[in-house]
Amino acid sequence: MGVDLRELIPEAKPIDLSSLRGRAIAIDAYNALYQFLSIIRQPDGTPLMDSRGRITSHLSGLFYRTINLLEEGLKPIYVFDGKPPEQKEAEIASRLKRKEEYEEKYEEALAKGDLKAAKMYAQATSRLTEEMVNQAKKLLDAMGVPWVQAPSEGEAQAAFIALRGEAWAAVSQDYDSLLFGAPRLIRNLTISGKRKLPRKDVYVEIEPELIELDKLLSELQITREQLIDIAIMLGTDYNPDGVKGIGPKKALKIIKMYGSLKRALDMGVKELEELRHLPIPIDEIKRIFLEPNVSKDYKIVWRPLDPNKVIDVLCREHDFSEERVKNAIERVVKATREISAQRSLDAWFK
Repeated sequence: MGVDLRELIPEAKPIDLSSLRGRAIAIDAYNALYQFLSIIRQPDGTPLMDSRGRITSHLSGLFYRTINLLEEGLKPIYVFDGKPPEQKEAEIASRLKRKEEYEEKYEEALAKGDLKAAKMYAQATSRLTEEMVNQAKKLLDAMGVPWVQAPSEGEAQAAFIALRGEAWAAVSQDYDSLLFGAPRLIRNLTISGKRKLPRKDVYVEIEPELIELDKLLSELQITREQLIDIAIMLGTDYNPDGVKGIGPKKALKIIKMYGSLKRALDMGVKELEELRHLPIPIDEIKRIFLEPNVSKDYKIVWRPLDPNKVIDVLCREHDFSEERVKNAIERVVKATREISAQRSLDAWFK
């Protein structure tokens, strides 16, 4: 779920996909796959499935969204989560409990014939299995799109890849990428387009947006460590509850006044007293963001899309429409030719 820094982001900059042509982007794969599992569903909330009853919503979203990115000339790198940090166990258990509660509400809504409620609850019950993850990796291999296996948090690994300059930006819906040091964060890239607002019959146009870490810190007049302090007050995956009664603006004010969370605690700020009794010490939470467990030994290689392998994975294994898949593949082939021709033309006139 991550920390909610929305109120502290002055004005996220809308970004057009065409401006990212030729750029590598490191995508938080689990974040994207969960979005696809949540959004791509039947009217009653049932996910897409193949003839053998296996869920395919994640493959549908991954394929068609990646096709869109490749068609625009982007170079996606998907980064998969590894073993969650031990400090995150309480939050994972809490999420599982919430899913179980929503599953019960989903069944109740279905029994009543309330399809709107059923779909709403169903979207909160998405589970990503190891089998689904392996299917996603197999599809990416067939598409020639590189993926990286993180030892722990995928967001931390994506941020590290961007910090190394091997990707222009990290891509995620969560703001945690900024806490992990991603120089740029692109949000809404995997869910752009018309989307229905939760619990409302209202659709809005969602556009990709860019947040640049240095500019954000400069505008707020704080450091990255201070941003992490603010996040701890608001609640992270390692202390989900945060501090009651403290929102983003108040947290920023406290940091501006005292310089750091540690100093504010040393000065005896009563509102922060509960932070002294966290199961995970504040310094340990900060260390997770400042010194994350990431792999430095990985390879990023883009290869040509293999139409036969893609058709094998999607159509022969999971019953996708061969005509639709072939049309999507042709779009990428055509776009690749045009981009290659344009690059040759640009090189000629330089």
